[in-house]
Amino acid sequence: MNLKPSLPPDHATIKSGRIGVLLMNLGTPEGTSYKPMRAYLKEFLSDRRVIEEPPWKWWPILNLIILSTRPGRKGKDYASIWNNERNEGPLKTITRSQTEKLAERLAGAADGRITVDWAMRYGLPDVKSRLKALLGQGCDRILLVPLYPQYAAPTSATACDQAFRALMDMRWQPTVRVAHPYYADPSYIDALATSIRASLGKLSFEPEVILCSLHGMPKEYLLKGDPYYCQCAVTARLLREKLGLSEERFRLTFQSRFGPDEWLQPYTDETVKALAQGGTKSLAIVAPGFSADCLETLEELDGENREIFLHNGGEKFAYLPCLNDSPEGIDTIAEVVQRELMGWL
Repeated sequence: MNLKPSLPPDHATIKSGRIGVLLMNLGTPEGTSYKPMRAYLKEFLSDRRVIEEPPWKWWPILNLIILSTRPGRKGKDYASIWNNERNEGPLKTITRSQTEKLAERLAGAADGRITVDWAMRYGLPDVKSRLKALLGQGCDRILLVPLYPQYAAPTSATACDQAFRALMDMRWQPTVRVAHPYYADPSYIDALATSIRASLGKLSFEPEVILCSLHGMPKEYLLKGDPYYCQCAVTARLLREKLGLSEERFRLTFQSRFGPDEWLQPYTDETVKALAQGGTKSLAIVAPGFSADCLETLEELDGENREIFLHNGGEKFAYLPCLNDSPEGIDTIAEVVQRELMGWL
């Protein structure tokens, strides 16, 4: 009698032993026309992590007002920065490139057992499908890397929520880790300083003031315990000290406020206007909270805020690019990943 255990002849081949790294960013619409813009905005603005209003109050505002008016306006904004060659938003183009370059950087680690992929919280490629793809390639350990240096519930937490929802449907779940926010990491601060100095060196003028603009959030979220504001303040302070600039010349502001509620202050657009009206003739803006350039940097900062400054008496304006897929940017992500993979490699 053969007492050795054996698998049934139709048993599927199971791959295992690999390590997956999933880079996660916010997302981008599939197109700039009304229909894809509406679908994207509905998914984004229906997230209870983003909008914490009671559903009974928010549903009519979203579905009867916002989704009737904003898709057209936001579509025009996206069209102004759209990557027409690839027919996609720049955030998708850059995140894909970050993934490819990080994969090259990690190719020699763990005997080549690391697979790097990317996903968007809203839109495509979605988190669930990319987690399944990593599992299908034999990744039984997966590191989730929200590409937000500063933690916030409407960004980092909701990205992880989406991943955990996908895991709930899996019979065989991988072991999962979540990368810690890297708002104060020396490699991140050094990378930002190097990038800013290089960008400033290409300008034909020396800005009197540099605004360190980070995405805003309702002040109420801070009062409920979200650490985002504090982490933003730490990043701005460390970066200012690294650059050797005074508080008067390097200032923290918050952008992209939405709705009637009070948001984190000072507001970027109001600061830009006040500086111009107060006699500041040259201004630069950097956005260290974004790992990749996107609508909020290319259209809002480099577009809208440029106009505000120049129309109110300013003369010279520069937007300084994000780290994107630059060597410094990849260095930062790679260091975060390698630190979080300790014990797995």
